[in-house]
Amino acid sequence: MKPLHTLKLVRAVALSAVLVSSISAFSPSVLAAESSSSASTHKQFLNDHFNVHLSSTLTKGDFINAVNSILKLKSSQPESKFSDVQKDSPYYQAAQALAEKGILTGTTLQGDAPLTELQAVFIALKAAGIKELAYTYKEDKVQTALAKVHIDYKSNASLNLQGAQELAAAIDTNLLPSESFSSFDLNAPADSRFAEELLGKVLSFQGLDKNYIGTTTDGDIFAKVNQAWKTEDLITASELRAVFDDALKKNLVTGYNLKDARFDANFDKKLSLTYGHSDITHAIQLIGLLRSENIHAKVQLEPKTSAFIYLKEWGEPTQSDDYQVVQIENGNFIAYAKEYDIEFEFDNAEQKDQFQQVILQYAKKNSDDQSGLIYSSWWQPLYYSLTELKDYQVISNNKISKGHYYAQSFSLSDKAADVVEGIKKINPSLTVDSYKFWVDAPFYHYLLGDFK
Repeated sequence: MKPLHTLKLVRAVALSAVLVSSISAFSPSVLAAESSSSASTHKQFLNDHFNVHLSSTLTKGDFINAVNSILKLKSSQPESKFSDVQKDSPYYQAAQALAEKGILTGTTLQGDAPLTELQAVFIALKAAGIKELAYTYKEDKVQTALAKVHIDYKSNASLNLQGAQELAAAIDTNLLPSESFSSFDLNAPADSRFAEELLGKVLSFQGLDKNYIGTTTDGDIFAKVNQAWKTEDLITASELRAVFDDALKKNLVTGYNLKDARFDANFDKKLSLTYGHSDITHAIQLIGLLRSENIHAKVQLEPKTSAFIYLKEWGEPTQSDDYQVVQIENGNFIAYAKEYDIEFEFDNAEQKDQFQQVILQYAKKNSDDQSGLIYSSWWQPLYYSLTELKDYQVISNNKISKGHYYAQSFSLSDKAADVVEGIKKINPSLTVDSYKFWVDAPFYHYLLGDFK
């Protein structure tokens, strides 16, 4: 086989009937962990990712439980830190854990009392991890910040200096959103919208919010995508790699990828799609294509390292920093290649549906001499959704995690049990998370063995 054809066949093998997909580590400098711009978005994200559901009227205990659902802290102290909280209290575990981290102070909790806006800010500031910043504030700096919410702490009995410092830091860092400045009231009950805004800011400060480098309409999105690609390296995740290399040798899978969960986009499943490819010019042109079609979406480039069998009859492989091979016992090689998944979160469901029409017209190859396609378009483009879509096909994903690394194997649904069983035979200690998702029809046909 000629070298020109080798890369095409390598891609075909890598995405064969059982594909394991994943992400290699990105430099954190290219990631933008941004909180959502609206309370409704915060609400959905908190529901989907942390199982946080806030009622319209909140107690202090409700907010404490919500904060700990985000931070997932555990208590190591057997005795209650609060005189009014017993072990059968619905707030006990969360209150204990937050107290150990210095997020809650004092000897009484008053968990059933209505949550005030000031209490919510105090708790959120400490949960966001910026209390030390607050305590650097001198009185003049405090006064300047509090003037933005029309408060003079020296004449306000509800605030001592420490409390004023915490509120000032919340204002300056936008933990307390500027949209709330005009309506902020120290003693007013905090409603669910106010609480969700603060929780959204905690997510942002703690790096738990959506991760994306920009949107399709940003002027610098192409530069950001290129920079993200340049900072990607091959990922080894040696324990997972050993398992799946063994699976390759046993023909259990014909390809797998490794990913790093620290760089997951965390997008809304109902509005997002994942698109896989190996050429960064294709990604640049794809974003440009979406712009030209007036499709707006958040963009995250999730790098991945793909591994697959490289047959000895293809010739001596050329190695580089982005493409490495290791010879195995039968004379073939296992190749490790730098690739990416690009994750899109669209503005609405209609634009998510429209994505497929654009791909099939401008990024799906149907003949060798076809023109009018973006660069490096594939016969079987790979894109998928975690929620059901019309004209998409159901396949299975079999995912294994070790620390923050994971590998995931795509397979036809009727082959998933065999994949799971085979992997567990290789390493019985592994837990395989198997679930269905929806993939584009061309790639589904590819899994059935249809090259074109």
